Amino acid sequence: MTARELDAAGVHEPGLRAAYARCRALNARHGRTYFLATRLLPLDRRAAVHALYGFARFADDIVDDLDSTATTGQRAAALAALEQQLESGLRSGRATEPVIRALADTAERHGIDPRHFTDFLASMRADLTVPGYASFEELGGYMHGSAAVIGLQMLPVLGTVVRREEAAGPAAALGVAFQLTNFLRDVGEDLDRGRVYLPAELLDAHGVDRTRLEWSRRTGGRDPKITAALRAFAAHTRAVYRQALPGLGMLDPVSRPCIRTAFVLYSGILDAIEADGYAVLHRRAVVPRRRRAAVALDGLARALAARARAGRRTETGTGPRPAAPAPAAAMPVQGEAA
Repeated sequence: MTARELDAAGVHEPGLRAAYARCRALNARHGRTYFLATRLLPLDRRAAVHALYGFARFADDIVDDLDSTATTGQRAAALAALEQQLESGLRSGRATEPVIRALADTAERHGIDPRHFTDFLASMRADLTVPGYASFEELGGYMHGSAAVIGLQMLPVLGTVVRREEAAGPAAALGVAFQLTNFLRDVGEDLDRGRVYLPAELLDAHGVDRTRLEWSRRTGGRDPKITAALRAFAAHTRAVYRQALPGLGMLDPVSRPCIRTAFVLYSGILDAIEADGYAVLHRRAVVPRRRRAAVALDGLARALAARARAGRRTETGTGPRPAAPAPAAAMPVQGEAA
């Protein structure tokens, strides 16, 4: 976390500054696309986004770190301890874990509904015991906590030009679209963890089961039935991106370049998967560096232009202004948006 970002956010206490810096480091290490997009936000909003994603990454590491030798019981105990710290931190504003301290400060500053964090941890717990999902409806219940609430957490930080309730649906859909993209990209890695996020109803429709997926992962063998199932999952994911798209225009103009960049880069992963022949059981598809650089430069140009327009409006006192944030308690809990 740069000193300028923390100063702009009004974070001055040394211990709290260190806590935010820890979150920024987690985001930089684990979320290349998110981290890149966050740099397009105005300085005063970046610390909060790093706190939100830092917390998500911290919890996810407890559950999914393949390099850890921790047992399922030990991971569950670590999650339970994290949730206790979360509840105490949100209540008191203090915590020994730096990630929780930064999160609690962000939640208080921006009026973020605490339920979004507890719903997230509930889905993390499910990852320890649930190996798969029967249907998209069942998967949607999981993704409410693991993905939709991330979009809802972000809204108070990003700001909107409509009532927050109106923007909540597309924001939740975008969180879901990002996670569906992860599920498709990481099918092989998740299989190594004992999980399959592609719903059984989708696999059954194409004559695929877990055994066939494991065979392909183990041997490197290709199967047209698996490819067809993966292609159908990609089509479903693109439909969720279309649901999320109207939400970009509902955001504060100075926040739009950040989310637009994440939208373009993450949806571009689907293009990379398609170009690689849906070989996700064998290797991870990535957006080419040249493409990432071009999207980032376009985002930077848009961000600078938006800030210049916002500055002119401030000087003249004219132009649209972001809608006043709704009270946290009024924010509806959104389910899976597909």
